[in-house]
Amino acid sequence: MTQTLADLGEAELLRRLARFAPPGQLEDDTAQLQQPTADLLINTDVLVESIHFSDATTASTDVGWRAVAANLSDLAASGVDQILGITVGLVAPAHTPWSWVEGVYSGIGSLLQDSGGVLLGGDCSQGPVRMLSITALGTLGTLRLHRSQAMPGDSIVVSGAHGLSRLGLALLLKDPSLLGITLPGSLREQAIQQHQRPLPRLDALKSLVTCKPEQLPWRAGGTDSSDGLLQAIDCLCRSSGCGAVLDKTKLPQAEGWPDGPLWQRWCLSGGEDFELVVTLPAPWAKAWMDEQPSCRQVGVITDQPQAIIWSDDNTPVVAEGFAHYGTS
Repeated sequence: MTQTLADLGEAELLRRLARFAPPGQLEDDTAQLQQPTADLLINTDVLVESIHFSDATTASTDVGWRAVAANLSDLAASGVDQILGITVGLVAPAHTPWSWVEGVYSGIGSLLQDSGGVLLGGDCSQGPVRMLSITALGTLGTLRLHRSQAMPGDSIVVSGAHGLSRLGLALLLKDPSLLGITLPGSLREQAIQQHQRPLPRLDALKSLVTCKPEQLPWRAGGTDSSDGLLQAIDCLCRSSGCGAVLDKTKLPQAEGWPDGPLWQRWCLSGGEDFELVVTLPAPWAKAWMDEQPSCRQVGVITDQPQAIIWSDDNTPVVAEGFAHYGTS
């Protein structure tokens, strides 16, 4: 017989969730952290059923993993040094199976074990749809990445390929747009893995910090590509009062990625790739790409505010990304 949250009740649910946190951590309404010696970085992300995940594409363990990955990616894109932990707000209908909740917290624990940090606490409530709200806390390292720090002449460098998560979603949903298209098996596997179990690029951040040329100041613009590569570049340009020139021949595409408008659009605006998008002085950009082979330069920052154009014909780069209060 499948146990539901209605069968368990709140007290038993909290007792079972306590095993995913350090001993005694969930026995109070607050979490105590020792005062860090560095500034705190804090962010919150919300994942809502039928918008960010569904049973058709995402197992419960992957829901938990992806929820944490989204938060840690934001911390990485801000220059985090140490992940302290997360709090989790869980909303679910009473008929939700306990096995689904258990899977979510197992996925959460798996990524925290790999990336650092612990489950600090949270809250649970009944609601009409399943939803996770996660707040992550970390300490700031030497480099404070910020969207407002791009400057004309900077290279735009990304930490990895884009479009894979969107392709993974299409494969899982058997999207009709893929009919008649033959994809390498390795690309299919990579895409599904990227959609279900993305990795926050803490490794790329570490190499970015360690490879900085000594003569350069600690200045770099940064964000992540959770809402799409073009959206990330646009955010950097808007916050910094700059523009960008992108090179079609240098788009960050995975090996075996097909040609064509659909594939270019997915690369630019597929979303949920959770790669770092960083603007750097040219010597630092070169050092990072030498240090981190997955990194690629896609363009250059210009002094033309909010103008993002192609380098070959100076036409505007247009691709629709994820819209939180609209259609994509």
